[in-house]
Amino acid sequence: MPVKELVVISGKGGTGKTSLAASLVELAREDGPVVAVDADVDASNLALILDAEPGEVNDFVGGELAFVTPELCTGCGECVAACRFAAVSMTDGKALVDPLACEGCRVCRAVCPAGAVTMRHSVTGSWRVDEGEGFHLIHAELGIARDNSGKLVSRVRREARDVAERTGAKLIIIDGPPGIGCPVHAAITGTDLALIVTEPSPSGMHDLERALDTCAHFDRPAVVVVNKADLAPALTEETADLCRRRGAFLLGLLPFDRRVPGLLARGLSLVHLDTFRGLLVELWETLRGRLNG
Repeated sequence: MPVKELVVISGKGGTGKTSLAASLVELAREDGPVVAVDADVDASNLALILDAEPGEVNDFVGGELAFVTPELCTGCGECVAACRFAAVSMTDGKALVDPLACEGCRVCRAVCPAGAVTMRHSVTGSWRVDEGEGFHLIHAELGIARDNSGKLVSRVRREARDVAERTGAKLIIIDGPPGIGCPVHAAITGTDLALIVTEPSPSGMHDLERALDTCAHFDRPAVVVVNKADLAPALTEETADLCRRRGAFLLGLLPFDRRVPGLLARGLSLVHLDTFRGLLVELWETLRGRLNG
C-alpha cells in the first residue's frame, strides 16, 4: 500500500488546526507507525504537543547571497547601480552587500568588471527529525528575516517521505501553515486529502472559502471540520451550507471547551479530554476510510 499524505490547513490562524493535527497523529499511531510534519516553518509548534525525543539539527540552504571580496573591489559602483533591491552600498570606497536585502539574482556579479563578486550558499533555517512513541516528527525553523519558507516546507516533506520509507509508515500527517500563501501551496501539492479546520465566524467562513479555492486550484480533495461549533450555531449552519454549495464534505463539528488551553499547556492533545475523545475517534475513522478508499 502506498504512503498516504493528509494535510491539515485552516485558511487563518487560531482555528485549532495544530491541536487537531496532533490528536490525529495520536489516534493514527494506534494503527501503525506515523510520520508527522509541522509545515508551519515560520512558527513551528506541533512539537509542543507531541512528546518526542529531539533529533540532530540540520542546516537548510535556501539559496545564494552575493559577497564582495574587498581586496578585488575597485569601488566603481557598477553593482550599486545595477542592484534593483538596494542590497549593495558603498562603504569606505568598497561595495558591501546587505544579506537581508540580497535576493541572490547575480546581477552584481554579472556587471562587476573586477570579478570581485561571488555567490555563497545561504543557510536560512534548520530542520530536524524527532522520534516519539509510534511516530516521527519532522519540523523546521526559518531564520529571522529569511524567506523561501515554501522551499523549507518542501524539504521537510521530502524528509518525511524518506522517514516513512525507512520506518514502514503508511501515513504522513502534515500540520500545514495558516493562510493560503506560498508555504501552504508547498504543503498541499501532492497530498491525498486536505482537512480544513474552520470556526463559526465571518472571518472563518471567508478564509474557509479561500482555503477551498486553494485546494481546488491544486486539484486536491478537501473535507471540513468546524471547531468551536457551539459558540455560534447560526454561523455553523451557514458554514455547513457553504460546504454543501462547494461540494466539500463536512467531516464533523467539535465543541468549545475552556479546558483546552490548560490541556495544551501541559503538552497533551485533545484526545485526553472526554469531551473530544469519542468525536475524534469518529472523525479519524471517517478520514481513514476516505484516505484508503
